[in-house]
Amino acid sequence: MHARHDWFPSAAMGRNMHMWTYGYAGRPVLGIPTAGGYAHEWQMHGAVEALQDVLDAGLVRLYVPETNVAETWTNYDRSPRIRVRRHAAYEQFVTEELVPRIHHETGRRDILTLGASVGAMYAVNFALKYPHLFPQVVGLSGRYEARFFLNGHDDEDVYYSNPLAYAWNLNGEHIERIRRLTHVTLVCGQGNFEGNCLAETRKLALAFKESGVPYWADIWGTDVAHDWHWWRRQLRFHIVSRLNNVRARAA
Repeated sequence: MHARHDWFPSAAMGRNMHMWTYGYAGRPVLGIPTAGGYAHEWQMHGAVEALQDVLDAGLVRLYVPETNVAETWTNYDRSPRIRVRRHAAYEQFVTEELVPRIHHETGRRDILTLGASVGAMYAVNFALKYPHLFPQVVGLSGRYEARFFLNGHDDEDVYYSNPLAYAWNLNGEHIERIRRLTHVTLVCGQGNFEGNCLAETRKLALAFKESGVPYWADIWGTDVAHDWHWWRRQLRFHIVSRLNNVRARAA
């Protein structure tokens, strides 16, 4: 399997960023780490191995950048205002630096983005705020209430990084772009440690239903827990099913 580590400068972040890339061709997939934020996380937890056949076949090219979650959502020593500003810097890194890099390397613009737990909040935010860049997103066991990480703090900057706040108020030209350009899949189990994630997944799905955002709420069984054992199965299912749908339409 082709694997490459990059450490490259980011003007938005003001430092070099780590990223692992797996595969050599195919649909670009942007994988967002969980609360650890490490670029090697997907490989460490077997998620890359779970996709090895489609990577080796040139059907998928997987990008896993580090996040700055330790500066933002899980850094309880900083003020919420500073933490949210650092999250905004990461959004700028992804949308203005990383996405163009992926477009250039792959020659494709059909990026599928996925994330689990807090990574799902990142991924869903990307698709809702920048639907022209992310035509499909899959959130696994997501925490979609940003105020949970900020001890309830709320302001305008938090609002625009909080899917469970702004999803209810999408309107005008932006909601039309979302309806036209992207699709959101929300996946969650009903087993151990999924309680808050399940509640937030269902609440976000209701917001999408009322606003007409294209979505699928894929709720797995009561044995499905909040861990990589299940996320590996879920991400494989959703990546491969999308590849099969593309092949079926082309047939």
